[in-house]
Amino acid sequence: MFNNPCVITGCFCAEDQILLSDCASSLAVQAYLRMCGLPVQVVCRANAEYMSPSGKIPFIHVGNQVVSELGPIVQFTKAKLFIQWCDDATAAEISRPRYSSPYSWPLNNILAYQKQWEVRRKMNAIGWGGKTLEQVYEDVSQCCQALSQRLGTQPYFFSKQPTELDALVFGHLFTIITTRLTSGELAERIKGFSNLLSFCRRIEQTYFEDKSSST
Repeated sequence: MFNNPCVITGCFCAEDQILLSDCASSLAVQAYLRMCGLPVQVVCRANAEYMSPSGKIPFIHVGNQVVSELGPIVQFTKAKLFIQWCDDATAAEISRPRYSSPYSWPLNNILAYQKQWEVRRKMNAIGWGGKTLEQVYEDVSQCCQALSQRLGTQPYFFSKQPTELDALVFGHLFTIITTRLTSGELAERIKGFSNLLSFCRRIEQTYFEDKSSST
């Protein structure tokens, strides 16, 4: 079973000492972890910057392991939203039909286009509105590089046993690898990192494949 590690966001000591950018990053990570259903405990440290493996804050403490910058995970979410709703071909052939399928006409079209408009507005707000597909693919490659380096030769990101964060990364990677899109380029970027593929296969075999058929 997955463990329930204490997830701690590190930040500078007092509210009037933390820089605006660091405060925003700390709050963003806290919010993202809470949205993912992970337990969060905020601990303030005057030397947080020097405790962080990368020298950047916030950082996450899981069991005996420390990881900083959840940027790669957040970037995957942005990339998936962009491709689903900002790429015209994908939106027309896959996203709008799937999103609207539970509803009858004309509500199906209204809700699908409303969803697309909401996502595109969000992409514009975070500076992704003007990106090209190639730029998004390159962002994904950089995310994969960061995750691949962090994983290394370990079976999981923090130890020999998986945590909720392994589940989170698996969910993003496996979904991209196995979901049909109008282009296979996004999945190909991930497939270029053999340890990430092994990581996904390991979790799939351990937690999703039916063991009863082999007994």
